[in-house]
Amino acid sequence: MALQGTIRQVEDIVIIDFSGKITLGEGSSTLRNTIRTALDAGNRKILLNLSDVDYIDSSGIGEMVSAYTTVRGLSGELKLVYLTKRVHDLIQITRLFTVFDVQADEHSALRSFK
Repeated sequence: MALQGTIRQVEDIVIIDFSGKITLGEGSSTLRNTIRTALDAGNRKILLNLSDVDYIDSSGIGEMVSAYTTVRGLSGELKLVYLTKRVHDLIQITRLFTVFDVQADEHSALRSFK
């Protein structure tokens, strides 16, 4: 299934609900373009909801790190919420928990931006 990203806003925080696979090609470019759209609209607080993402390959991981760097470079924050077990394990194995702020649920995630 191709990756899809739906943007919704809660106060000054943009939540992007992704579903599908973040893989080389279409998946990683959808991730990049969706985050770019949010940034271009002036948003600097971005929360990626990955509850419907069941697979990320190395290209997808690279794209997420790149997005994180871009957002930080604009003095913004990029956080992750609702990781599936597979994605959680992947982020743990690649030691990206030291990079990404991973929140357990949306309520805590939204509060963590304040």
